[in-house]
Amino acid sequence: MGKPSITIIGAGFGGIAMALELRRAGLTDITILEKGDDVGGVWRVNTYPGAACDVPSPLYSISSEPNPEWSRRFSEQPDILAYLRDIAERHQLRPLIRFGVTVIEAEFDEHVNRWSVRTADGEIVESDVLVTAVGQLSRPALPDIPGRETFAGPAFHSAEWNHDVDLAGRRVAVIGTGASAVQFVPAIAADVGRLTLFQRSAPWILPKPDRVYGDRHHRIFRSVPATLRGERLVTWGIFELLTVGLLDTRWRGGIAGALARRHLRKQVTDPALRAALTPDYEPGCKRMLLSDEYYPALTRGSVDVVVGAIDRIEPDGVRTVDGTLHPADVIIYGTGFAATEFLAPMKIRGRAGRSLDDAWSDGAHAYLGVTTAGFPNLFLMYGPNTNLGSGSIVYMLESQARHIAGLVEWLVEQPGCAVEVDAGVERRFDDRIQRKLADSVWSLCSSWYRTASGKITTNWPGTVTAYRRRTRRPDRRDFRITAPRTAPARTRPAPDAAGSRRSH
Repeated sequence: MGKPSITIIGAGFGGIAMALELRRAGLTDITILEKGDDVGGVWRVNTYPGAACDVPSPLYSISSEPNPEWSRRFSEQPDILAYLRDIAERHQLRPLIRFGVTVIEAEFDEHVNRWSVRTADGEIVESDVLVTAVGQLSRPALPDIPGRETFAGPAFHSAEWNHDVDLAGRRVAVIGTGASAVQFVPAIAADVGRLTLFQRSAPWILPKPDRVYGDRHHRIFRSVPATLRGERLVTWGIFELLTVGLLDTRWRGGIAGALARRHLRKQVTDPALRAALTPDYEPGCKRMLLSDEYYPALTRGSVDVVVGAIDRIEPDGVRTVDGTLHPADVIIYGTGFAATEFLAPMKIRGRAGRSLDDAWSDGAHAYLGVTTAGFPNLFLMYGPNTNLGSGSIVYMLESQARHIAGLVEWLVEQPGCAVEVDAGVERRFDDRIQRKLADSVWSLCSSWYRTASGKITTNWPGTVTAYRRRTRRPDRRDFRITAPRTAPARTRPAPDAAGSRRSH
């Protein structure tokens, strides 16, 4: 029996988790295409001051790869990148990776049931299976503000931090108050001459129960691994409870909202500033953030918070709609990512040359966030409706990797064939989760979770436990396996998952 060849696009958490799972299944013909010069994904790219994860590291890690050496509970970017590099080295994944390769398009040939991937250099890479692991938060989004290109000084997005720009003593304008800004603003506030923060909407911020892991912790984690697993379990349980609240619009912040309001009152004593920093939407509608340093940074005498809308950017600063010009030497955009533009700017074409853009013209959708009808042997990591409002995306990625590996194993038993989700199954799945999302707190405000039309295409409307259960074993009734069109045309039933060669 032939084993299918697999191309993975991306070498971040998703690509690494996928490669590890395929290896466990005995699938070794793997090529990973990575546009950067190293593994790490967003943790390689995002090097802004203060970059860190807002999920505790014992949970924000691959379950089969616990790390007793985390330097703190909420690890910073260098530690997370080092963790991913270590996994790649120990599991000898680097020989599978081709760095500096940018994928621009991919096309499925149903006559031979193979994918052809074209790179920016014009090379064609062919394989039986294509897995995209490019993430939802990989393409920086810049605001459409008139005059943005006219600014005379340095200007950059937080995900493309320009470390050659010395901010000491400079007048810095920060546009945006998302997760990145909440981290880098405190990191630079003491050094800049003046910082002006332009806030469109205030984030809900919770206390951050961070702590340094010293030598004693490391010794305990190494000698009693159950302690690290215990912290992972406790953190997982807390996030699962939070998720239950987010999924019901009758929940109005509850404990999390009360904690956030108390945190704001405690750290900001000025009534006017506190009012400006009080969100005007339900807690949880946008991702709640963690920080003990953000509010204190905004109370500094050298920091101004501007809540008025921006009219335009001029060569020497930012002008708001009230006519005020706010002088700036440097502009930093903390305006997030194009999260709903899945797989862009890559162009993907499936059966009969149909583009994925056309299939997703009303908003991205995929069965379990992994497979889309009309695109056989194409599997998505961190696809539509698999993001979390609370919890660790790494656990979701592991679930997806296991599900995808199970599907690929069917192709081992039927070489040359293609596996594809039934269109009706996918449609009914999307209808169900959209109904659930309509009752969630995420439906109550505008956020990066939603498309311009209002459809929530990013988030999973359930707990990670529910997702793990749904993806545990592919159900043969949901898929069909087809032979190449060069062979006698027929549709074969998918093999029963219970007959899979994989034990788990």
